[in-house]
Amino acid sequence: MLEPDENRFACQPLVRRSSNSVCSDSYKPRIDPVRGMPGKVSPDELLTHVFERTGAAESDETVVQGPADGEDAAAIDWPDGEGTLVVSSDPISLAAEGVGELGVYVATNDVAVSGADPRWLTAVVLLPSADTNAADGDDTAASTDSGRSLLEGISHDLDAAAREVGASIVGGHSEYVDQLERPLLSLTAMGATDRFVPTGGAAPGDAVILTKAAGIEGSAILAADFGDELDVDPEVRERAEGFLDEISVAPEARIVREYATAMHDPTEGGVAAGLLEVARASSVRLAVDRDAVPIRDATATLCEAAGVDPLRIFGSGALLATVPADAVDDCLVSLADAGLAAAEIGTVRDCDGSDPALSLDGESVTEPIADDLYPLWERVDSEA
Repeated sequence: MLEPDENRFACQPLVRRSSNSVCSDSYKPRIDPVRGMPGKVSPDELLTHVFERTGAAESDETVVQGPADGEDAAAIDWPDGEGTLVVSSDPISLAAEGVGELGVYVATNDVAVSGADPRWLTAVVLLPSADTNAADGDDTAASTDSGRSLLEGISHDLDAAAREVGASIVGGHSEYVDQLERPLLSLTAMGATDRFVPTGGAAPGDAVILTKAAGIEGSAILAADFGDELDVDPEVRERAEGFLDEISVAPEARIVREYATAMHDPTEGGVAAGLLEVARASSVRLAVDRDAVPIRDATATLCEAAGVDPLRIFGSGALLATVPADAVDDCLVSLADAGLAAAEIGTVRDCDGSDPALSLDGESVTEPIADDLYPLWERVDSEA
């Protein structure tokens, strides 16, 4: 059982204090100038070492969108001028359950929020080797069977999720890897569009909207990976585990793209990190009302028990968008007519000479936001 420790919030300015926190200060996310935040490489490190090293892209006129802060997809004009190809790659490296489904949804979401319909997928599947499992006490035969069972389950889930979003799996790679403790997936999704919608298109005066709710993916992970350690009703866990079925944002993206100046799929760091990424990519300030952000009851219950912020846990399943003020009502009505929940949560403002930022209830955030689930994984791993 993970024990509560309210001191965990001492260095988490966006998290409301709770007496039920499960992580101590020694397991807070580690952010430093060299490694950046856990999981993602820091934006500064990408700017220094990656964004300027893009091969022939700088002279390639077909590249509409290359690597950039906050942009999760590339855009390439078709050579014949008929539309734009959108490409995005995403790994699934931490979730223990449902990695196949999750991989498809997360990869295709980045294509969908760029204004394209996801069409094609490639999948790289790395599996723990027999030697790795044998070191944990399994015999070789059992370990090999376990690896085959993993591959069968993952490929089944990849197929089912790809069919659901209408994408074809057209290639990939799989292998067994020593010293790998859980499956590691990396998927590349592609789609075509006549109108590419960037993350960095938000303009002062736009409204900020969020579909569904904050913390959808994070809630499913909390329930699946930490449910036994959290003092919550089994019915709450069951509801939250079901959120995995809602992680695709392709349905709402098809509607919102007709109105949006920018769209984004919040992932690590949750809705808060996603909002900051939009602000940085667009060189604007996003003023957001925390109380306007939809949070489901199951999410609130799990986050209270775990001592984490619903706005700072994995956010896949929600779509962030900025929409011109005169179009926001039509956008919300169109979503409602399709049975899709959404809310206006803030406005886009000019930076007025200051750094791009997220202003959350008046508190200005400019630095990368680490996900609140990382300390939970660290805590569990240290006690294993």
